[in-house]
Amino acid sequence: MANPPDGMEWVDEQLIEKTGMTLKHSEIEVNLSFYWRSYINTNQLGGKVYTEVPCRTSKQGRRPDVAYLTPELVAQFGNVPTLPQSFPLIAEIVSPTDLSEELFLKAQEYLQSDCEEI
Repeated sequence: MANPPDGMEWVDEQLIEKTGMTLKHSEIEVNLSFYWRSYINTNQLGGKVYTEVPCRTSKQGRRPDVAYLTPELVAQFGNVPTLPQSFPLIAEIVSPTDLSEELFLKAQEYLQSDCEEI
């Protein structure tokens, strides 16, 4: 549960495969990661941008599509296999197979676990 395998999330005490990955989804993920990195570098904010990295919410183990970690949190947690909380900034890319209710519940879950914006 602490470190779900690649492509999986720990949801309701079960390992669930993340589905719906398409070429377009991957393209958006890479572009968003690039723009976030460019922004933090241009503004000298520090921190790191990650894709598909595991984190622990108050309820489950998740893998946000794109996530930002502040310099302070990188110093504190930069070498752990799974972040023990939500990332401060998260992007979830909506896939055609995603249900809106599940996306809203996931967003609430992140926000209740130290995420500042999703």
